[in-house]
Amino acid sequence: MSQLVLPLRLADHAVFASFLEVGNETLVATLAGIAAGDAGQGCWLSGAKATGKTHLLQAVCERAGDRSVYLPLNILAEAGTGMLDGLATRELVCIDDVDQIAEANDWNVALFNLFNEMQEVGGQLVIAARSAPRECGFALADLASRMSRLPVFQLHVLDEQQRVAALQLRARHRGLELPDETAAYMLRRSRRDMASLYELLDKLDLEALRAKRRLTIPFVRDVLQQESPS
Repeated sequence: MSQLVLPLRLADHAVFASFLEVGNETLVATLAGIAAGDAGQGCWLSGAKATGKTHLLQAVCERAGDRSVYLPLNILAEAGTGMLDGLATRELVCIDDVDQIAEANDWNVALFNLFNEMQEVGGQLVIAARSAPRECGFALADLASRMSRLPVFQLHVLDEQQRVAALQLRARHRGLELPDETAAYMLRRSRRDMASLYELLDKLDLEALRAKRRLTIPFVRDVLQQESPS
């Protein structure tokens, strides 16, 4: 896709419509506004693993299209800081997993320069990390200071009922019906973080398509038993 610097693709499920907003309504509204071209500096998303940071950054880029670029540093950091060259020509730069380069001096300097360039031309940065800017451990104090100018949003962690709702929303987005009892069974029988639950849902989607089955508890149990070591 043209909004990516390297040949990466945005996940097809990573859109605003498939993200459960509960507890994050203000953040989602802010990001939708940024994607639509609202004026501002951008924002910073902090939250634990599997709270939806990557989903939201990709949703912003999907909505903004060619005005944006998505950079997952957990994948791209080793390619070097040169990938940031010229990015200030984009209206919107979304950088994921910035924690990955927090202690790298060359990346700190490159991000500091990018921040200043984006400010000069009126572009926006949307950054995701597990911590807020001051707690991210940047090697360059000036970078932490600059990043702290961005509005910071802490992602809400879903409770059990909300995880069921999030699974059902993702299932509907994929054209699947996920009954309450089946979703609850998935939570009892799988790792409970959303990344693992979504991965299981993807697996069930594929197996249900192959077997022409609905997502019932017996079907899910059969799939899980097939995956269990003998």
